[in-house]
Amino acid sequence: MGKLGRFACIFVPMALTITSLLCLLMVASGQLNKDNKIQRDIYFMKADTSDFNDNPDAIKKLSNLNIDEHLLKALQNAAKSANLKDFYTVGLWNYCEGIEDSQGKQEVTYCSPRKNSFWFDPVSIWKLNETGIFDDKMDKALNASRKVSGWLFSAYVIAIILTIAEFIVGLAAIFSRWGSLVTTIVSTAQTVFVIAAALTSTIFYGSFVAVIETTLKVYNIHASLGKNMLAWVWLAVAFSTASGFFWMISICCCSGKSPHKQIKAEKTPYTYERVASPYMGAAAGPPPTMAPPAHGNSGSAYEPFRHERV
Repeated sequence: MGKLGRFACIFVPMALTITSLLCLLMVASGQLNKDNKIQRDIYFMKADTSDFNDNPDAIKKLSNLNIDEHLLKALQNAAKSANLKDFYTVGLWNYCEGIEDSQGKQEVTYCSPRKNSFWFDPVSIWKLNETGIFDDKMDKALNASRKVSGWLFSAYVIAIILTIAEFIVGLAAIFSRWGSLVTTIVSTAQTVFVIAAALTSTIFYGSFVAVIETTLKVYNIHASLGKNMLAWVWLAVAFSTASGFFWMISICCCSGKSPHKQIKAEKTPYTYERVASPYMGAAAGPPPTMAPPAHGNSGSAYEPFRHERV
């Protein structure tokens, strides 16, 4: 098969690498353009405040729980000053907010500027303008969000860069198994960062959603994970892992050498060869003949004597 077989062997991991890169780019593109429906629907977390209940008597009646009057007042002020929108969606670089009409149709009205290591801070975004407004669980979740955001952002960026490097280095794998070895090393590092980013974002935002539900559900404020975002994230993990597996296989398969090229081995010393017949060619004359043995004698020590009767 030669080079054609080598190309076919490399095609599968190369295609998986490209697909993994596309998935990661979809993750990074979430919430960057409020006019693009596909990007609007890609988010890690969504906070829904459209049914915010600011009536303390109704809250107590429905929940049978003691409410935090200090927090309720801050949320009421945010709602009156139009700082509390109907929903918020969180992406890798920024967040978007919007309104919901009476039919339940939602419209994104604003997306924040892109920012490295972005983290969702409701105190600042909702303009609550007070410290210690939330309980201990929410405060811990916000502190964790600020710390994790830097690592999470870096993990996705590094994963994208390594995926591009994997594709470029993978081109050399078409011609050599050494290229496959180097590509496998890069692919392994890429897979590690993709899995780390996926686990971190899933666990962290899952915990963040749970804390919001626990703390703010009493005020009819809810949160949910973005299914589309998580689907793209884990698809990137699947394609990345598969590409690394096939890159590893390409190290020991499909060398790229043509099987039609036969190498003639040199003759080793001390081998026997058939000589020409007659030996030394026709110029050497006819082969010597042995004279018949004399009477009573042998022409050879190994031939028996011949006896004749007199």
